[in-house]
Amino acid sequence: MKVLINKNVLESIVTNTSPYLEKRDLSAITSHIYISAKNGVLNIRATDHEIGLAYKLSNVKITDEGFATANGKKLLDIIKSLRDDEVTLETVNNYLYIKQKNSKYKLPMYKFEDFPEFPSIEGKSKFNIDAVMLGRSLKKILPSIDNNNPKFELNGALLDIKQNYINIVGTDTKRLSVFKFETSTENEFSIIIPKKAINEIQKLFFDKIEIYYDENILIAQSANFEFFTKLINGKYPDYERVIPKEIKKRLKLNRDKMIDGIRTISMLSDQMKMTFSSDNITFESIIEDNSEAKTTIEYQTGLDENFSIGIRNRFFIDFLTNIEDDEFELGFNDSNLAFVVSSNELKTVIMPINL
Repeated sequence: MKVLINKNVLESIVTNTSPYLEKRDLSAITSHIYISAKNGVLNIRATDHEIGLAYKLSNVKITDEGFATANGKKLLDIIKSLRDDEVTLETVNNYLYIKQKNSKYKLPMYKFEDFPEFPSIEGKSKFNIDAVMLGRSLKKILPSIDNNNPKFELNGALLDIKQNYINIVGTDTKRLSVFKFETSTENEFSIIIPKKAINEIQKLFFDKIEIYYDENILIAQSANFEFFTKLINGKYPDYERVIPKEIKKRLKLNRDKMIDGIRTISMLSDQMKMTFSSDNITFESIIEDNSEAKTTIEYQTGLDENFSIGIRNRFFIDFLTNIEDDEFELGFNDSNLAFVVSSNELKTVIMPINL
């Protein structure tokens, strides 16, 4: 194999495929990037078996067709060190040579035949959804998804497809976020997308993309790339039971003022008490030592009597930084019960801290 390719193009692709590499076992074929030069197309792939990404490039010079693999991290380090000029990739005697003018690097290859096959869309259903909207929706609820919960289904986002709308849900058991958007749907079904895959989807879903799925795999294809992720098998909790059916009090609050108040307290404490009175809101730190942070903002809430809740600062900030409007709604029933913050399609239910 011998290929000539622009350095910046190659660096961008290898950088994007880096999160898909096996990091723990460097002897595994999946710690390598797979490179194929065939029929005028350069194909570069990476996968750790759970997620995978492949790029197709036709604007490269293929002198000799063939196949190669190379340790992804080492290859990226080499490419980053090169100048902004054409790079030659060439295989000789089970080694991949990376050349640019007077510089030359050699990396050992594994058997390209051992590289895992990517799943096929054959036999899978097509998911008729706006890919850009899906990526945007997943981003909104991403902070609420747990990272390492023994209940594997909580380490992903639920896509609950209903008739004419989709609920996208994430929870870490202390809070639950739901992003609802209306769209035409043919079938009612649900899938759970792992959090790791969602992080990568944010970088990819911005163009015309076709999405396919079955009970185990989700595949996204565009003119330039192919992405897949295994889905989480499991029964997601009945999230609709968590959302309060009735709300006694609703407040319209200003996003920026609330962010300023919370961040003032966050200098010393990651938990706080918020007290709403008729004409102001007070933020107070909850700290075991003798230090204290406190601030008050003037705000006409319209409440007849004071109301206090204890919260984890991060939960509120995550919500506020994921909304576009200047105002949002806070709904509550009692200081010891879950309260709801919402803005347009995004709703987050938060369990309070006992004061």
